[in-house]
Amino acid sequence: MRIALLGSGVMGSAVLASIVAADGVAEVVVTDVRAQVARDVAAAHDGGRSDVAVSGTDDNVAAVTGSDVVVLAVKPQHMGDLLAQVGPAVAPGAVVVSIAAGLTCAYLEAALPDGVAVVRVMPNTPATIGQGVAALSAGSAADETHLDLVERLLTRTGLVVRVPEHQQSIVTAISGSGPAYVFHLIDALAEAGTAGGLPRELALRLAAHTVAGSGAYAVESGTHPALLREAVSSPGGTTLAALAVLDERAVRAAYAAAARAAADRADELSASLAAPSGPRA
Repeated sequence: MRIALLGSGVMGSAVLASIVAADGVAEVVVTDVRAQVARDVAAAHDGGRSDVAVSGTDDNVAAVTGSDVVVLAVKPQHMGDLLAQVGPAVAPGAVVVSIAAGLTCAYLEAALPDGVAVVRVMPNTPATIGQGVAALSAGSAADETHLDLVERLLTRTGLVVRVPEHQQSIVTAISGSGPAYVFHLIDALAEAGTAGGLPRELALRLAAHTVAGSGAYAVESGTHPALLREAVSSPGGTTLAALAVLDERAVRAAYAAAARAAADRADELSASLAAPSGPRA
């Protein structure tokens, strides 16, 4: 199987690492506007596998031609120009995967030959260390076989789930933007530690590891977070004193409102994007 990865930024590189490790992949062609950057990224992610050829180029059309899977990993504002360039070169039986936020399957399908299977993916930045979340949605011509293929290609990025496309905005709000909320929390806890007299570097380490460990514990235990919270909260203890302040200041409601605002903004951005022009074969 030959795969074209158009875009070698942070998320493109994370996807590349997973693709190279997937079974059945024989060749991966990475592109960037700067050919040397593409070659460097390809060399850094060859996975040491002699059975997978990984190369880099600045020629998007050449990369797409003859590819079984085309992964679009450019920023949303650049997608229209890219699709106009490569759309005619996409084989009718190919699968096109987009990791660009806010772009609907219909937007992509409008610039591709009729019948091309499109799968929309919302990843997040922890995918760069294999601890991310990727939500897949099928376009009008994509079926379970196509979703199975994309899931297999992305499995090394972390958790992969499937959602109807109309749920992509709320997924963006929870897992796409979610790391920023967590980083905000880590920063706040670290600031509290520093204010309490801890060295800044130690406060940051304590905060980051506490959040990472708590998240991992929640995932591994499978226990509802309310029960996990109760297990830490001794009667009349320090944790309940802290939680009382969070409840008094409506922190829980603020997180819910923040996620809703992110989802609404995702809907607005998606609606603002005009469909790319281009003939359909």
